Order: sequence, then structure tokens, then C-alpha cells
Amino acid sequence: MTFLSPLLFVAVAVFIGYLSSMKADVKRVAIHDETGLFAKEFIAQNKEDDQYKYLDLSQIDSQFLKDSIANNGYEGLLLIPKTAAVTDLENKIEFISNGSPSISFIENIQGIIAKKLTKINLENAHLDTLAIKKAQAHVNVNIAKTSGEQGLKGLNEAKIAIGGAFGYLIMMFIIIYGNMVMRSVIEEKTNRIIEIIISSVKPFQLMIGKIIGTSLAGILQFTIWVIIGLSLLFAASAFFGVNVGPSANLSPALMEHSQTEFTGTAQLFIKELWNLPIASILIGFVVYFIGGYFLYSSFYAAIGAAVDNQTDSQQFLLPVIIPLMLSVYVGFFSVVNDPNSTIAVAFSMIPLTSPIVMLMRIPFGVPWWQLAISIALLFGTFLLVVWFAAKIYRVGILMYGKKPSWKELYRWLKY
Repeated sequence: MTFLSPLLFVAVAVFIGYLSSMKADVKRVAIHDETGLFAKEFIAQNKEDDQYKYLDLSQIDSQFLKDSIANNGYEGLLLIPKTAAVTDLENKIEFISNGSPSISFIENIQGIIAKKLTKINLENAHLDTLAIKKAQAHVNVNIAKTSGEQGLKGLNEAKIAIGGAFGYLIMMFIIIYGNMVMRSVIEEKTNRIIEIIISSVKPFQLMIGKIIGTSLAGILQFTIWVIIGLSLLFAASAFFGVNVGPSANLSPALMEHSQTEFTGTAQLFIKELWNLPIASILIGFVVYFIGGYFLYSSFYAAIGAAVDNQTDSQQFLLPVIIPLMLSVYVGFFSVVNDPNSTIAVAFSMIPLTSPIVMLMRIPFGVPWWQLAISIALLFGTFLLVVWFAAKIYRVGILMYGKKPSWKELYRWLKY
């Protein structure tokens, strides 16, 4: 699974993309337009909409159409009554169906009708609709850097996606491998093997050995994933004819003449991605993975030593999971808006949340002193937590048949 997991992820992504590209059955929508003003607008929409097909059935009795909908002959009926004034139609139009239509579908109908009503209102006011349409401005803001190079829209979203992916991997590894440490301790404790092991090894050494051994297995697995992932990246780049690395540093003029517009945009996008602090991201991932994993695995090991089965561990796991969940929410709702905000900086310093939040900030550029403080606090807290966890581990590892409480865990810390 270590080697197959990246391939399975790619296969699932391709499969989902294939399913999303498949066209669903076209749904027929009947239109009964007593005004004769809107049916043509919806018929013209058939060329753009591949999900719904509008049929002008204004000549057919509306009650008959309603009965046809009840028999699933049509997806729905758009009933536009005739009123004394066009403005009265704003709240008189109905869409009748057996089920509940989607919000986007209703908004699309409302938009078509509102556009037509607006045009009618302008004509009634003796305003030149063509002149108004020509007077409408369409602004496209170009992005440029202070160095004079062309910028790229959507780059910040790519940065948060990269940082979020690495942060999510850390959270996933912490939960998966932390649970492995806890289950290992519970299993050895339940089988009484632990009584033989600690006759030759101190409890503290045994706990650290479990944490280090499992972390090395996690790092090895991630390294394999990175190698396979980069191989797939280069293979995809070669397949689509997009260069990566130094050859991506082409001038905008050369790219314009040698590439199509799409390829030029892709080339510029990959160039910007390669300009990201890739080394800092990868090194930061390893450092924060080790620090975060050591910190949380100490909690998991202490919990495993305190309980006899996984059911009893649930009451102690929630306080461990909450900081991880909080860091993900802070990362996606704070870092994405302002990576240097007070909240983002503060949570990237707090040891329980820094492994995820700081990794989300690194693609945007983080001062070295903030990284140094964050890493020092992370590993300093790890040593402090290990010291406390070792006390619980030393006492709890030989405790059987008793369900511990928070009060009792506090008492063990004094031993």
C-alpha cells in the first residue's frame, strides 16, 4: 500500500473527473408563456444548457401540462401568466414540479426573466438599450510584480492548496501513526508482554523507542510517496508538453510566440510554482512532521498506557484531536485571507497547532526568526510533554482492570 497509495489517489481523481464529465440525462422543462415575451429567451438557452431542455408549450392547456408533470412527463412547468402590466410579473411567475429544484436552476430562470424585464422597462422608459449595453465596461486587471515580471491570478489559491495539502498530511500521519503507538502499547499491556520488556528496558526508553520507530516508518512512507508523486508530475508535464525547472524561465515574449495561450498560461503557472520556497516547504514538512508527531505521540503513548482497551481511550482522545481540528480551521479561514495576520502568526507559534498552520504559511514566505521560534517552542514543548507523559506511562503501563479518570492521571504525575 505504500507504493500503491499514490497510484490509487491518482486513479480515484481520474475516475471522479471521468464521472463528473459524463453528461446526465437531459431534463425537459415545459413553458406556458401567456405573455409571449419569454419563451424565445428560454428556447435560446437550450444551446448553452446541456442539463435542461426548454419546450414552448404555450398553446397547450396549463392544467393538462400540470397533469403531465404529475405523471413525470416533464421535469417541471414554468407558468408565466398574463398580467395588466409587465412589472406585475415579478411576483406572479411559478415553477411547478414534483420535487424541489436546485437553487442554481431557479436562479438561472430568475436571471433570464429579470434580464428580459429589464430590457422591456428600459424600452418603456425610451432609453437606448443598445447604447446602454455598449456603455457597460468589462474590466480585466493584469497582475504584475515589482520586478516587472508578469503576475498570475489564482497563485495564492495554489499556495494555500499546497500548504493545506502538506498540513493535512501531517494531521493524517499524526492521527494514523499516533493511534498505532497507542494500539501497540495497549496490545502489549493486554498480553502482559510489557512486564517482560520493562525487565530489560526502562519505561521511558520503551516509550521513546516506540515513537521514534513509528516516526521513521512514517517518514520513509512519505519519502516514497514524494518520489512517486514527483515522477507522476514529470510524466504529466512531459505528456502535456509543459517544461518544468530551469527551462520554465522563458521571457513572456518568447512564450507568446512559441506557445499557445493556454500553454503559455500553464508555463507561467508552473514557473511561479517552481519559484515557491520548495526546499523550505519540504524541509519544513519533515521538521514539523517529526516535532508534531513526537509531541502528539507522547500523548497517545500515555493514553495507551493508562487504559486497557481502545474503548476506554475515547474520553482522553478528544482533547488531543481538538487542537488538530482547530489548526486546520485556522489555516483555511485565516491563513488563506492573510498569512501574516495576528491570528495566523499566533497559531503558527503555538506548539499544538504550529505543525499545520506554519506549513500553510511557508508557501507565502515566513521570516526565519518566526520559523526558529516556532520550531524551538515545538521541540521544547515536546520534551516537556514527554517528561509528563513518561510519568503516566511508567505508572499506567502496569495498571490493569481499572478504568482511569482525569483525577487519577493527575495523581500519577506526582509519583
